[in-house]
Amino acid sequence: MIDLFLLSACAGLYSVPLYALIQTRCAPTHRARIIAANNIVNALFMIVAAVYAIVLLDVLKLSVSQLLLSAALLNAVVAVYIYGLMPEFLLRFLSWLLVHSIYRIQTTGTSHIPERGAALIVCNHVSYVDALLLMAVSPRPIRFVMDVTIFRTPVMSWLFRQVRAIPIASAKVDAAVMERAFEQVSEALRDGQLVCIFPEGRITDTGELYPFRPGLTRVLERDPVPVVPVALRGLWGSAFSRAPGLPRPIRALFRIFSRLGIEVGAALDPAVATPELLQQQVAALRGAWR
Repeated sequence: MIDLFLLSACAGLYSVPLYALIQTRCAPTHRARIIAANNIVNALFMIVAAVYAIVLLDVLKLSVSQLLLSAALLNAVVAVYIYGLMPEFLLRFLSWLLVHSIYRIQTTGTSHIPERGAALIVCNHVSYVDALLLMAVSPRPIRFVMDVTIFRTPVMSWLFRQVRAIPIASAKVDAAVMERAFEQVSEALRDGQLVCIFPEGRITDTGELYPFRPGLTRVLERDPVPVVPVALRGLWGSAFSRAPGLPRPIRALFRIFSRLGIEVGAALDPAVATPELLQQQVAALRGAWR
């Protein structure tokens, strides 16, 4: 019974996201045909699986345990292949598990994030895990623009590359990296993707908002897309923030299951989305809760 339960649960973890992917990624005009084609492929592989089982059990005289083991190994190979095609889905799922295991998150306004098409997300920068939080609650994959020094952090650099983060630096630090970042942001927006920037340019060390830099104006002048303001609340004082006080391990222990808020505001027209107005919008969404 335990084996059958785990087998069914793992099948659900595969098939449910697959159908969700089909319905969200394909064009509405082709959705029914794609689902029908997927059902035909499923039926075909059920036949292939039956023949595979007959060959292993009757011809090769393997046991049922060996049959299941071989199927598991084949699934592992396919899982690695699928990860290579779309790594962001597994990483978003793991982010969701990690974030919801540590914090109690209250999210409002995610419906303001466009279901399709390009948009620029602007968010306050409170901690080193801001991107993970947004990745966990967003209904769509997000391309994050982050400081090149954080992007090159050992071990974490691999993760940032998997989610296709865009490293950026100031003109004084590395002008070539900065120009390449603007090019990548433009390419992503023209491809209809979501791009998130932290316009303060640094993680706050006071808990308050720093002035939004004019880089987002340059992005919007080149690609005028809707701008979605987002505010993170409750992260100040966590082990991942720059708040002074107790050592990080102790803060992490006391902040387990603490309450966080993610507020998503209505999208703004790019013609009126100035850094000053966006800072006011994010400050209003955040409120007094840092």
